[in-house]
Amino acid sequence: MEISKSSIFKIFNKKRLLPIMKYLYTFVLIFLCQELFNILYAQENKYSPKIELKIRAIENNLGLPIRIEGDTNHTLMERMNFYHVKGVSIAIIKDYKIEWVKAYGWADSAEQRRATTSTLFQAGSVSKSLNSVGVLKMVQDKKLDIYADVNDYLTTWKFPYDSLSKSKKVTLANLLSHTAGLGVHGFPGYERGGTIPTLVQILNGERPANTAAVRSVFEPGLKGQYSGGGTMISQLVVQDITKKPYDTFMWQNVLRPMGMKNSFYTQPAPESKQKLLASGYYADGKEVKGKYHIYPEQAAAGLWTNPTDLAHYIIETQLALAGKSSKVLSKDMTRLRLTPYIDKSAALGVFIYKRGENTYFEHSGSDEGFVSEYYGSMEGGNGVVVMANTDNGAILNEIINSIATVYEWKDFYKPLKRPKIITVSKNILESYVGEYKFKVDDKFYIKISFANGKFFYSEPDWDGFELFASAENDFFSKEYPVGISFKKDEAGKIIELEYHRGSKNEKFIKVK
Repeated sequence: MEISKSSIFKIFNKKRLLPIMKYLYTFVLIFLCQELFNILYAQENKYSPKIELKIRAIENNLGLPIRIEGDTNHTLMERMNFYHVKGVSIAIIKDYKIEWVKAYGWADSAEQRRATTSTLFQAGSVSKSLNSVGVLKMVQDKKLDIYADVNDYLTTWKFPYDSLSKSKKVTLANLLSHTAGLGVHGFPGYERGGTIPTLVQILNGERPANTAAVRSVFEPGLKGQYSGGGTMISQLVVQDITKKPYDTFMWQNVLRPMGMKNSFYTQPAPESKQKLLASGYYADGKEVKGKYHIYPEQAAAGLWTNPTDLAHYIIETQLALAGKSSKVLSKDMTRLRLTPYIDKSAALGVFIYKRGENTYFEHSGSDEGFVSEYYGSMEGGNGVVVMANTDNGAILNEIINSIATVYEWKDFYKPLKRPKIITVSKNILESYVGEYKFKVDDKFYIKISFANGKFFYSEPDWDGFELFASAENDFFSKEYPVGISFKKDEAGKIIELEYHRGSKNEKFIKVK
């Protein structure tokens, strides 16, 4: 049967073609965006179609801490751009094996050097996890007693007990679990080319060290208080007993046996490794001066590694706990390492978190221009490692939440749900602008501002976050689980701000 041109036109008229063309346009646009993302951002490894689908699902729907009614999904590329993140690297563990690894973006944007799965990042405080493995290896070999006074082992320096310690002794168990009652939370590192202090100078707070002396702030064993300074005492114990450089001991006894073949604690980093090192960046995308800092505080913050190597550490820990491997630590020593000590969540070099019925060992890290975080399940052999060359860790949580959703980690990701955002008039928003204090004579204040069409919460030493309205006087953050409400007096004048975070509610008086 012959069909005329006019008949064809009637069948495929403009009205019918329009929705089809729109659909095809959208499909092609999504496909091209994904391919562009892979070209510009992703360092590709080929996996099975099933795993590739999981990877795409993770990349295309990041797990923001706040879920807003009617909000669209956010992709990894969008969030990297939003946070000015140059590079991200991820490793996924399933059934005690690495299921996939992938890197995105730049190791160094100025050099146009792409991030790959071999790129090394500074691990920050994740260094403490591997340090605890090294210390407990010495305990296992009967070279140390984890409950003895650390001064029994220190030869090049002694911890100066004073009245604050109340005659109680600091032990390695205290140091590894942050229950030694010591100060010095963390370390900023040192610019390349500058003078680097010795370990004893760091412990004594002597120049050129840029942190205070590591001393008691309350008695050992009383409670938990995070102390990178305490970790440095454990480093000196290792050095004094083994008579070896710390990085040499850790390579021979921990990193190499665990299969962490690309990782090292050497500071400064060896020249032979320079092309593998990522450069650090600040939250605004600016490069750290000299590309990265040097950390003579090796045990606390000096590890260079990548997600693949950290995944080997997690898997070995999981297998050792199950009694299926003992490359470094035995089952009993691993169980001791993963048992909280005094503090409910702080174990020996790791933190223990329960999410629903599942328990995980975890640690996060932050050096100048770098962030990292890992989770390993206590049962089942599941885990994740994410590292990035930025000092804004928010993107790590979003990636991990997305992974937990796709891999069905029950009760891991529970976003705070918010109603649909509404528009509030400029006049009303401007009426909320000002400073709010808990008490009139307080130095601390909350500042509410409105500029360039954006409504902001900030504090004296923090830029804060943008606020979005769920009602005319109720606002929330998209980044933090925080709510802000404003209260008027009978005359309609704004007199009070109420700050909501979980079960915490605080009222602040408007002072100007």
